[in-house]
Parts: sequence; C-alpha cells; structure tokens
Amino acid sequence: VQLQAYGGGLVQPGGSLRLSCAASGMIFSINDMSWYRQVPGKQREKVATVTSGGMTNYADSVKGRFTISRDNAKNTVHLQMNSLKPEDTAVYYCNAAITPAQAIGVILDYWGQGTQVTVSS
Repeated sequence: VQLQAYGGGLVQPGGSLRLSCAASGMIFSINDMSWYRQVPGKQREKVATVTSGGMTNYADSVKGRFTISRDNAKNTVHLQMNSLKPEDTAVYYCNAAITPAQAIGVILDYWGQGTQVTVSS
C-alpha cells in the first residue's frame, strides 16, 4: 500500500491550489484521510481530516479557506486551498488509516511523500 501526493507548487497570495493524494495497492478499507503540513523547525500540523462517511474537521488556521474531500471509489483525497497566505507555505503530507487486504482487522497509518506549497509574490 502506498500514498502518492501531487499538486503542490508556487502561488501568489490570495491564489488557489488543489492537492490530491491517491492510495494504491491491496486495500481492504480506508478510514480517516487527512492532510498535514510541516515547515522546517516546527512540528507537523494536522490541517484537515475527512472520515469514511464524509465528516470533515479543519485546523482553525484554514477554516473557511480550505476544503477537504474524498472519492471513495478512487481511494483519493483532495485538498482545495483558496485565499492562500504566505503562512500556508509548507510541505503538505497526506495521511490515511488503511486496513490492508492481507491484514483485515488491522488499521495501519500510511503517509504520502510530501508536496511543497509555496505562497509568495
């Protein structure tokens, strides 16, 4: 099982970006899917989570600007980021709680490789 994240880049303040992350491999089920971000010298911060049922939760710093969504049929999670600010600059990581097909009953934590988001004029 692996997660592949993509969609980062350079954007001006006030702009938008959409991150995506696809889970692949022998998957039985996926529970929560989340996006985290990290800047050098700081702890990784949870940005947003979406449950398998579609319930969402956001960090206060991104509420009203970011939207997390998922496509269960495609095992993907997206993060639509609007009204971006320079302080949103970070490496963004996707995370998923997955039950592999060969380990039913077990929930394992998987991470994507990270994608850089830079907000700068």
